[in-house]
Amino acid sequence: MVKKNERRKNNLRYSLLLLLLLLVFLMVSTYAWFTANQTVTISTLDVNVQTSNGLQISADAINWKTILQKADITGASATYTSSVNQVPDEMQPVSSAGIVDTDTGYMDMYFGTVDALDDGTGYSLASDKEVDTRGAEGRYIAFDIFLRVDQTTPVYLTTASNIITKEGAADKGLQNAARVAFIDEGNIADVGDSTGAQALKGGTTSIIWEPNYDVHTAAGVANAKEIYGLDTTTTGATQLSYQGIKAEFADTEGVTLKNTNTFSQYFQTVTPTISTVKDFDTQQTLLNLKAGITKVRIYMWVEGQDVDCENNASGTDISFNVQITKATE
Repeated sequence: MVKKNERRKNNLRYSLLLLLLLLVFLMVSTYAWFTANQTVTISTLDVNVQTSNGLQISADAINWKTILQKADITGASATYTSSVNQVPDEMQPVSSAGIVDTDTGYMDMYFGTVDALDDGTGYSLASDKEVDTRGAEGRYIAFDIFLRVDQTTPVYLTTASNIITKEGAADKGLQNAARVAFIDEGNIADVGDSTGAQALKGGTTSIIWEPNYDVHTAAGVANAKEIYGLDTTTTGATQLSYQGIKAEFADTEGVTLKNTNTFSQYFQTVTPTISTVKDFDTQQTLLNLKAGITKVRIYMWVEGQDVDCENNASGTDISFNVQITKATE
């Protein structure tokens, strides 16, 4: 009886030890795509697009103003019936190589799913292509804006533009994994032809903006080393390269979080057109507008392939702020 009790005590000790090891593993392991909790989201989004120096902006090519907010974008369908403005209340990580579908003018976006490998050595990755839809569904933001000028005019992304933690929310560094893309869908000279402007969909290339590339959280630094083999620092960091997803693939393809650079049919190195440090002080060249109305499609997302997209960054609120101007500072 004594021996049986001792065996039970030993078994209990082993069980507690295994549980302790499991808890330690869960506490120190961080992976891209929020693998510890596949349901985490980024909520309470702020979206603001502003112009200055006489540049006019519209959500429907009819009503012109100097700033568009979330309500303007979501309400555009009343006068822009063919609009496909996707502004979800919550976001999930997606990935893009910046490739534009020339039939629709939309940018290809992919959602990655992560599963533990059977041998316990890591995580496999699979991807599914996303579809832009109107309304509050979806995992990323996508919408159209219209810009009006009287003559050919270069426009710039001002230093008031940023992606930041929303005021009052916990700063978990998620803003460092965010991206914005701009697609020039074409121009119409007649400023009174709103129908013609709304129908534009001639985009062929994207302009990707990566903000805050010089800062990372300590968890992001650890994730960069552990998953991608990259050395970086929390401040004053050099820009890191990353592989954006460009095609669908199944979890049977053998893609893992650590070997994406060997699957060029599914991944592509992304070189952002605009890269800025935190609190950058020089405005960035964005577009060259022709006289009339130019339609621009904008995407805002959290890049799942970014080193800062890791478990500790989940569950916070961020604000996307874009300001476009005609004149240089």
